[in-house]
Amino acid sequence: MNRSMLLPVCICLASLSLAACEHKGPAERAGQKVDHAADTIKNGGEEPTGDKLQDEAEKARDRANATVDKASGDH
Repeated sequence: MNRSMLLPVCICLASLSLAACEHKGPAERAGQKVDHAADTIKNGGEEPTGDKLQDEAEKARDRANATVDKASGDH
């Protein structure tokens, strides 16, 4: 990873740790997918780096939430 990517990754990780318990509904997730698609079209067919980082943060948050739910006995 190069130095120019370090700050955005750190920011994403920090925001992930602060919002790890946030659960998003299906409408919000659908809206995000539409936003990402529009950004990809604007970027000439390539997904912007910010969107990629946001996607990875979302996946990590979902895994963290699933782990917490599993540990607390919620299914």
